[in-house]
This record gives sequence, structure tokens and C-alpha cells, in this order.
Amino acid sequence: MKTRIIVASVGLPLLLVVLLALPPVATGILVGAMSVIAVYELLYQTGLARNLYLLVLSAPMALAVSLWSCGGGEWKPALVGIWIYLIALAAVMLAAHTALKFETICISMFAGIVIPLLLSSLTRILFLDYGRFYILIPLVLAFSSDSGAYFAGCYLGKHKLAPVVSPKKTWEGVAGGAAAAVVMMLVYCLVLDLAFSLEVRFGAAILYGLLGSAVSVVGDLFFSVIKRQTGIKDFGFLLPGHGGILDRFDSMTFVAPLAESLLLLVPLIVG
Repeated sequence: MKTRIIVASVGLPLLLVVLLALPPVATGILVGAMSVIAVYELLYQTGLARNLYLLVLSAPMALAVSLWSCGGGEWKPALVGIWIYLIALAAVMLAAHTALKFETICISMFAGIVIPLLLSSLTRILFLDYGRFYILIPLVLAFSSDSGAYFAGCYLGKHKLAPVVSPKKTWEGVAGGAAAAVVMMLVYCLVLDLAFSLEVRFGAAILYGLLGSAVSVVGDLFFSVIKRQTGIKDFGFLLPGHGGILDRFDSMTFVAPLAESLLLLVPLIVG
């Protein structure tokens, strides 16, 4: 626990500096680095696709997808890049004949395209109107939900949520996580209102908290299933006390695109 706290106390301020103080491209580079590591964790650490050619193709693709969000999200270069990536994967599969299974190629595509595309919501949020005020929302949702669920589960947890996948998770923890996410979103809105004189929608904040907490649980359980199916405890060891990138940012992979979608459909700030 001590190591976990030390790593968080160092890593969180650095993350905030990148998100709040540096140009958006810095977030894109950070997300790109995280995505490259996630590719290795999903392909090699799990043993699902330990193929050097797939790693060499998927890691640069993950970086390219992440940086694409810094360039305004033009679809023409994205489509060209995805086409080249798919052709390269097809070539590797054909060269291996029947030794390389189709599901292995699909796992590589998920690692090389889907995960970085979802995490890149953090970058795209920065390019929205009021992006600097919005960028902390995914963090507030994911971290408050996780913390609320942990404490509620420890003190009140009795009814198991998913005993096979995640034995420690309880329905009481889910409720505590939802309550914490809603409260923290309302507090965040108050800060925006009182400190920055921004007109906010408190009703939308409640919606963000409820949906964000639910999606956070889904993301956590989704990656837990992968770990159970592959027989590993953690995806990696990059973050002592936390595991790998996919261990620490499992829920963020789902929460960040949800936050981006909500901000586009139901903006928090009246502008």
C-alpha cells in the first residue's frame, strides 16, 4: 500500500501538469506512450499474441492513432493508415499460413486501434470549447468512483457483484462508487461556478456521475475478465503497487470516451 501511495503521489501531479499546463500535443504524446505499452501488455504479458511481427506493427499503429487526435481528427489520413495496417496484418497472417489464427489478428487490431482510440478521448477533449475545464472530468469520474467503491465495499460490502471475475467487488461498492462520482461531479461544478464564474448544468453533472460510475465498473471488469482468462495477476509492472498501464487505466479506457460523448451531447458548461 505504501508503494502504491508513493507512486500515485508522484504520478498524479505529473499527469495534471501534462493535462492542464502543457499544449494538447503533450497529452497526445503521453497517451501514445501509454498505448504503446498497452499493446505490449495485451499481446505479450497475457500471451494472447506473442508474435514479434504483430507487436512491431501494432505498437506504431497505436502511437499513430494517439497522435491523430492532435491533428484535428481528419479521417482521410486515418483511413489510409488503417488500410496500410490491415494489409500488413493480412500479409503476416498469410505468410504464417494456418499457424497464426484469425482471433490473434483481431486481438492485435484491438490493441493497435481500439485501445488508443478510446484513450485518445483525453486528447480530443482538450480541443473542445472549455477543454481545459473539461479535461479533469474523466479523472474525477474514474478515480472518485474507484475510491468510493473501495471504501463502501470495505465497510459495507456483503453482496458479491462478480465473484468469479472480481471476488472483492460488491453491489454496495458499486452504489458507493456511484454516490462518490455524483458528489465529486457536483463539487467540480461548484468550483467551475464559484471560482471561474462559468454557468454549469448541475443536472448534467448528476448524469455524468451515474453513467461514469457504471461505465467505470464495466471497464474494470472487462479487463479483469481478460486477466482471469489468461491466468495473469497484472498486465505489467511499470507502476509499482498498481501493475501495468492496463491495470491502472482500465476504467479510464471506458470512462474517457463516455465523457467525450457526454460533453458533445450534453455539455456541462452553458456556452
